[in-house]
Amino acid sequence: MVFRTMERDQSDLRPDPAAMPDGPLTGVRVIDASTILAGPLCCQILGDFGAEVVKIEHPVAGDSMRGHGESKDGVPLWWKEISRNKRTLGLSLSAPEGAAVFERLVATADVVVENFRPGTLERWGLSPERLHEINPGLVLVRITGFGQQGPYAARAGFGTLAEAMSGFAHLTGQPDGPPTLPAFGLADSICGIAASSAVAMALLARERDGRGQVIDMSLLEPIMTAVGPGPTVFQQLGKVGTRNGNRSHNNAPRNTYRTKDDHWVAISTSAQAIAERVMQLVGHPEVIDEPWFAAGHSRARHADLLDGYVGDWIGARTRDEVVAAFTDAGAAVAPVYTARDLAEDPHVRETQMLVEVDDDDLGPVLQHNVMWRMSETPGRIRFTGRDRGADTDALLAELGLEPDLIDDLRTRSVVC
Repeated sequence: MVFRTMERDQSDLRPDPAAMPDGPLTGVRVIDASTILAGPLCCQILGDFGAEVVKIEHPVAGDSMRGHGESKDGVPLWWKEISRNKRTLGLSLSAPEGAAVFERLVATADVVVENFRPGTLERWGLSPERLHEINPGLVLVRITGFGQQGPYAARAGFGTLAEAMSGFAHLTGQPDGPPTLPAFGLADSICGIAASSAVAMALLARERDGRGQVIDMSLLEPIMTAVGPGPTVFQQLGKVGTRNGNRSHNNAPRNTYRTKDDHWVAISTSAQAIAERVMQLVGHPEVIDEPWFAAGHSRARHADLLDGYVGDWIGARTRDEVVAAFTDAGAAVAPVYTARDLAEDPHVRETQMLVEVDDDDLGPVLQHNVMWRMSETPGRIRFTGRDRGADTDALLAELGLEPDLIDDLRTRSVVC
């Protein structure tokens, strides 16, 4: 690994959790009763910023998130990050005894995050009304594919479906190619980040009136927002966007370009001044005086010409030469990175966007750092994802369950 061979002191990648201040959510208890990605990511973020998160998994099946992504010696790597800062409890909510334990846990909680199909909690006797009867201040986040109401509420909901319906897939890909889906959990991730913001708002509102509330969160709406104002454009102008490859309808040159040493770089010219600097750099300042060059949308109509100029110039130089020249010229460029490039990038390392975290199974594990920096309450990674049911006995004891009862529940697969 590069982290063991580079001359730079590696201690900058290994922050001491005990030396970091507690996060702004210290004292908040979150119950993560969700699976796969959106809900767990929301709870990961809350845990990163100080919340005590209790991860509930089915005592037999567990969270199928454990089976997503690569593993090392049978240890799931994504799980180590998505479930960091979470105590784990194996508990069957569908069993009446498990639902009763869940109610006791809810009484101690500030937030519950779940992503069962609409009606599932109600079928188990754990409706929002019942949970608020137990704990009036509870913030209940319900994440589904299409929301709790409406014609599609009962449909199975996955990120892929939201990426398709949001307009993302329709706008992504080459003009003569098929709609293109992302190779990662885009809709789920956007939803998880949005849900963490919604929780913060609900907790702030509770400070004012003491009341909890239900947050109805769909996978579809956040990514619809990210795709942009297409519905507004359609309603006002009757226009529907089309696929444009790596180009933009709003500015040019904007594309990915192959370098002499067979790497790729991406450039953006969203700002007029940047577009002018790029054309000066690549040796074609004459186009700056063309009337159509004065606005991004009209430059986009001449993308073939501009891409030809930029592509020829970049293709005659190495990636390092291109990045250096663009940087010196005050133009916008970035190399197209792989995961290895990210892990080795000096800026990513210097700013600790990635950090090494000690793990009992794997030793030092490289993970994404907390998602934003706060000067006074920065958040921290206290520990990595744990085994299923690792904290069951401790958590149930804290709720007042006797050891004999815990053993009985475990024998009947209500807990693990």
